[in-house]
Amino acid sequence: MPGYRNIVTDEDPQLHQPSIQVLRFGASLHNLMDDMRLTLYHSNGVGLAAPQVGVNKRVIVVDDRENPFVEMVNPRIVESSGCEEDVEACLSVPDRAGWVRRATKIKVVYQDRFGKEHSMKASGFQARVLQHEIDHLDGILYTDVMTEEYVPETDEKGNTKKVKPRKVEG
Repeated sequence: MPGYRNIVTDEDPQLHQPSIQVLRFGASLHNLMDDMRLTLYHSNGVGLAAPQVGVNKRVIVVDDRENPFVEMVNPRIVESSGCEEDVEACLSVPDRAGWVRRATKIKVVYQDRFGKEHSMKASGFQARVLQHEIDHLDGILYTDVMTEEYVPETDEKGNTKKVKPRKVEG
């Protein structure tokens, strides 16, 4: 039966290690993916990588709330274009955020929970989330690649100003 898992925070050295490729597709993997989905929604996140729940496997789940939920095993980015800088946060790095440069369009090849191969093109926010989660599989946190820490600005009424992405050459 699927259940919520605890999220590992950035002090854990496992988050800084590359994950192991999944070779076995079966009940254990399915349980992990089901647990990750529950944990993602319980934490109100948009993406979650297996290392974030203490499992060193190349598995991610993503629901950016604009596109259908997707789960990926052994994902790899095979094409990318454009560049944009925007603010990112992470369930494993509580109470912080930072500006991160990402490709605006990507193509990912991956396997589903049964081992069948797929490819997917993504752009905008979905592409950003996928890149963020795939970085986790390589032991990279957004804090390792951010260009600067994000400090929220407020207007004269004390409301947080909406952040606009920055276009970047490259």
